[in-house]
Amino acid sequence: MCQLLGMNCNAPTDVTFSFRGFAQRGGNTDHHADGWGIAFFEGQEGSDKGLRHFVDHQSASSSPVAELISRYPIKSRNVISHIRKATQGRVALENCHPFVRELWGRYWVFAHNGDLGDFCPRLHGSFKPVGATDSERAFCWIMQELTKSHADVPSAQELTLTLRELAAQIASFGTFNFLLSNGQALWAHASTKVDSQRLYYVERRHPFAHATLSDEDVSVNFADHTHPTDKVAVVVSAPLTTNENWTAFAPGELLVFTDGALATA
Repeated sequence: MCQLLGMNCNAPTDVTFSFRGFAQRGGNTDHHADGWGIAFFEGQEGSDKGLRHFVDHQSASSSPVAELISRYPIKSRNVISHIRKATQGRVALENCHPFVRELWGRYWVFAHNGDLGDFCPRLHGSFKPVGATDSERAFCWIMQELTKSHADVPSAQELTLTLRELAAQIASFGTFNFLLSNGQALWAHASTKVDSQRLYYVERRHPFAHATLSDEDVSVNFADHTHPTDKVAVVVSAPLTTNENWTAFAPGELLVFTDGALATA
């Protein structure tokens, strides 16, 4: 199974600490060595329309590009990262997550953990997969169905309702954990209650404390790197730290995070 990492914040924040531990799972502390990727939303004056997107077919623990990301503090309010254990599609750049598409004048970023078996939806219009993964097919179908349900960018609440319906349909084909963002919010869906196929989240806010990585002997005092008004939410396939209170998603649960906090439906 692949691994997911997402971050949503109320102010531009770097993901260096979390990504450092996460990348070790790409062939070092875990066996997810079939590629990786990361996308950062950026923009001026809070638009968050710009996007930096990096993928590599090499394992995250040995990739020079991953080493660059772990040392270069790109600041973003929404980040999605993925390390791959191939189930469908060969090890190649075109099959590396996260995937990116444009809709309603914004970039949309998607990453998936799971295996969807015989999910082969009918796709038409602008959304066609480039690679050979079930994940990219699912993303294209979601984008296609969103254009049918909404004429323009809906509110986060409206989009959450639509995504819940779409996610339930796709999840009937297998395990469907995913992260999705358009730079305005972060949506996360968990498929099952099996520990290796779950998602977890943590919300960090004032007063910030120390945290220690699970996959590497590294600690950080967030109070030294944040402001009292900062809020950060992190979603991951397995808890990244040993001394924070991570909350497990319920089976079939879709949550949305905005401005660094869990939004109410």
